Amino acid sequence: MENGRSAGVLCHIASLPGKYGIGSFGKEAYKFARLLKKCGIGYWQILPLVQTGFGDSPYSSVSCTSGNPYFIDLDILARDGLLTKQELLQARHAPGKIDYGALYNERYVTLRKAFSRFNFDGEDFRAFIKTGVAEDYAMFMTAKRVYGENFLYWDEPLKYRDADALEKLRTDFHEEYLFWNFLQYEFHRQWKALKAYCNGLGISFIGDIPLYVAADSADVWAHPQLFKLDKDLRPVKVAGVPPDYFSETGQLWGNPIYDWDAHAREGFAWWTARLNSALALYDVVRIDHFRGIDRYFEIPAFSETAAKGEWQKGPGAALFEKVDLQGRIIAEDLGIVDDGVKALREQLGFPGMKVLLFAFDGNEKNEYLPENIGENCVCYTGTHDNDTVAGYVRTLATEEFLLFRSRVAEALAAAGIYIRLGEGGEGFSEALCRLALSTRARLAVLSVQDILGLGNEARMNLPGEGTGNWQFRMAKLRYGRAARKCRQWIKIYRR
Repeated sequence: MENGRSAGVLCHIASLPGKYGIGSFGKEAYKFARLLKKCGIGYWQILPLVQTGFGDSPYSSVSCTSGNPYFIDLDILARDGLLTKQELLQARHAPGKIDYGALYNERYVTLRKAFSRFNFDGEDFRAFIKTGVAEDYAMFMTAKRVYGENFLYWDEPLKYRDADALEKLRTDFHEEYLFWNFLQYEFHRQWKALKAYCNGLGISFIGDIPLYVAADSADVWAHPQLFKLDKDLRPVKVAGVPPDYFSETGQLWGNPIYDWDAHAREGFAWWTARLNSALALYDVVRIDHFRGIDRYFEIPAFSETAAKGEWQKGPGAALFEKVDLQGRIIAEDLGIVDDGVKALREQLGFPGMKVLLFAFDGNEKNEYLPENIGENCVCYTGTHDNDTVAGYVRTLATEEFLLFRSRVAEALAAAGIYIRLGEGGEGFSEALCRLALSTRARLAVLSVQDILGLGNEARMNLPGEGTGNWQFRMAKLRYGRAARKCRQWIKIYRR
């Protein structure tokens, strides 16, 4: 990240408006980039761009290096002669929240029509396949399409990746294999164009890399030796966190735990490749659940909650020894953070995160209070796991609200900011946005929901809830007033 004071906006690609049910790499993304430029914002932070799986979470994917086919813009495919006007009309969705069920049933049908007209003998496409970037993903998805189910239930030769079984799959279902490669080819082609455009405007992308991968994924199927699995490739231990701010029983994520000794024996080659891939995809990479690199919480498989887990030692700084980081990493160090996590982050020089929604508990030493925030960090109003500022305020009981309002008002006065904080939650979104920008943090990132003052109907994720998440979408980009205010804030706080 830059050494000066900068500002960013957190808005996932999926949340952009558009005609086809979910945000994409199309014209609305370019329009949003120009809006950021006009506001003086230098960073666009997004959630993982991976293909989502069960539960629709971008933190659980069929492949940690995949690209989400839903983000492929259909209008661009039509411009390239791969879709007709009639097919575009059929792909339209009403505005509003993302309907992942409908997308799953309809979007791949549309993308297969585009593939049917695609020249897969083209030189660029063949070169893409030869790189092997999408090989494990394409093979995994081909097998999924043919045999269905969790890979644990495939015939043993394919389950254990027998060379002859893999070759037979690729040969017998070659067109299916090419289809999944085509999706990744188009994803990367469109993403590179958007990223180059944004970089040309002076806007850098902050991308997310989840610490863990999904159990039923190409990652576990292709590299079972790197995870704590039994002889049948079932997880022995799974990931999660103990009880915390978000959940009284902790969070049971269910992701398989890494066998860090096995990774060390391979010189962390898989992780090095994964980090390098992320650094090639984004300008800055935020490592989600960074604390798990120092110590991680593992839970016996098939546990009902995270209550019976145990802390284990992680790989530490050795994980990064073969990666040229160039000051391009942000450590998500929220939740239960002890001295070991802080020491590791400081040793590596990674900026951590400060979230203002955690600041106003009455503790003067709270590290998230604006006056306690230092330079080497990124200050947020909230993350994708928080309610929006307005939504949070409206959920508070009367006494809690009055305490919160008085503490925020005190912080505003200390910063020389004068905003009326109404009993209905008015003014709080702007208050925390401006407080974030006013801190000493090198980078302040505002969620787009908080800039727009939206309530909990716009919340992105509620940890512990398996349904109803990741659905937020903005209305059509006509936010002149909000953009003008944001631009004014950037100037006031010299970001």
